[in-house]
Amino acid sequence: MAVVSRYTVALHILTWMAQVARKNPDSVTSNQIAASVNTNPVFIRRVLSLLRNAGLVTVQHGAGAGWNLAKSPDEITLRDVYEAVEQHPLFELHHSEPNPACPIGRGIRPALREFYEKAELAMKQELSRATIADVLDKTMSDPSNRRLS
Repeated sequence: MAVVSRYTVALHILTWMAQVARKNPDSVTSNQIAASVNTNPVFIRRVLSLLRNAGLVTVQHGAGAGWNLAKSPDEITLRDVYEAVEQHPLFELHHSEPNPACPIGRGIRPALREFYEKAELAMKQELSRATIADVLDKTMSDPSNRRLS
């Protein structure tokens, strides 16, 4: 089980958009973003749609069509992005009902639910401490990127 890569792609999208916005306030296209992520623009548009629904990006149609950040990169937390793109809990319980005649089967879900909720809350609290601006700064501080900034 891994957190769906959609979250990582969303962080990549917003970080790339923040970097582009530093130099050029024009809207960016899903094709431009897809080139950085190295994936299909259709997938990028699906993720952008989730980010738009959460108020993290805006879209402009017509002349100058494209996408823009709806907020400053230092106002978008990693938790905001996580909550925008992940519709399922971090940890899911059994897909089918465990055996209620078994003491473990009967009690495992309530026991795990408590642990899972605490773990997810801790993760979200940690994600609240970092922003897209932090990710951009960390990304651009990598020695291999210094010549590009």
